[in-house]
Amino acid sequence: MLKTLQNALKVKDLRKRMFFTALMLIVVRIGSQLPVPGANPDYFKNFFQQHQGDAFNLLNSFTGGSFESFSILALSITPYITSSIIMQLMTIAIPKLEEMQKDGEEGRKKIVEYTRYVTVALALIESIAMSIGFGRQGLLEQFNWHSVLVVVLTLTAGSAFLMWLGERITDKGIGNGISLILLVNILSRIPDDIKTIYDKFIAPSSVAAGVVIAVIIIAILIAIVAFTILLNSAARKIPVQYSQKMQGRRLIGGQSSHIPLKVNTAGVIPVIFASSLMSTPVIISQFFNIDYSTIGGKVLMLLNSGSWFRPDRPWYTFGALIYIALIIVFAYFYTSITFNPLEIANNIKKQGGFIPGIRPGKPTSDYLNKILNYIVLIGAIGLTIVAVIPIVLSGIFNITRISFIGTSLIIIVGVIQETLKQIETKIVAREYDSIF
Repeated sequence: MLKTLQNALKVKDLRKRMFFTALMLIVVRIGSQLPVPGANPDYFKNFFQQHQGDAFNLLNSFTGGSFESFSILALSITPYITSSIIMQLMTIAIPKLEEMQKDGEEGRKKIVEYTRYVTVALALIESIAMSIGFGRQGLLEQFNWHSVLVVVLTLTAGSAFLMWLGERITDKGIGNGISLILLVNILSRIPDDIKTIYDKFIAPSSVAAGVVIAVIIIAILIAIVAFTILLNSAARKIPVQYSQKMQGRRLIGGQSSHIPLKVNTAGVIPVIFASSLMSTPVIISQFFNIDYSTIGGKVLMLLNSGSWFRPDRPWYTFGALIYIALIIVFAYFYTSITFNPLEIANNIKKQGGFIPGIRPGKPTSDYLNKILNYIVLIGAIGLTIVAVIPIVLSGIFNITRISFIGTSLIIIVGVIQETLKQIETKIVAREYDSIF
């Protein structure tokens, strides 16, 4: 990692791109500190002290605390992430969009354009729901149509601005713009998380005990990070052999290659899907006065991850089993719509390739599907472990969710690895151009 950055800094063009990226990310963090006009900045701080649900913590982590302080960038790039997922699913369900996606650069530009429109629409819907739903409960200092309009326009414009900023980083920076904005937002929460850990575990102890506890905590964090890196990097390589054939007077082909099947094929998407599905009823219930002593209220508590693994109410932990089951189901679902073994098998056959020991065509497809099902299960289990760890710690020790482990850590590792790959690619391309 350090070597890659050192090599990048030696290239003038890459230095400019890295400086531009850093400057844009600073703009993001400055915008995250600007409050929405007419809003009560303490409303969500008090709200978070009372509600520790997974969706709220995940949203606050993705926004870098902007949601909790209700800044002009409170929605952050979450509408864009949701829009991208929706468009990806739509390209599978709608043949016209699927053809458009395969229609080269022009088709992909249209998909990106549609994604922007959906992003703005989602930001508009979310800002209206928040300004009206929470505005009645004290979010707005004066609840009237003018205040609601200001909040809606501000939040929607803030989300659209971040989307534009992410695209500029992709074009003029080091690439991966949206992901880098998400990364810097998550990393900005680390100082608060460290303070939470210190206040809860180290500060009340003696110096000797505090040192031992600090070493144990660091060891646990290193183990979690190492496991997450392994989960993101692990892949099963399926060997592919291409037969030789005559082209003119020359004999071409005969080389060998491989198909890398990632263990965590779906990335963090299954966790986001599962968290969103379980937390939606909990979020909607915040707009109403719910009596949590009733059956409906207890069901909501069951769905709320803030109630899981608490020694004083262990029965609510049953909700964690539903959460784990949903992660595994969505891992299979998302993989099934993004990876088509039959299409891969047909492409291998058309190119004159085959998997050693497996016949081309449907046998190859069945073999890939069998391997994929096994790999997805391992990846889903690993993903579940990483996602559930912060929930377990939060429940047992009754602390605020640590934002840089769990789902956020998977994103941090994935974005850093992808960004380093892009920097290495630019370095190689630069060296190749200098040769010719």
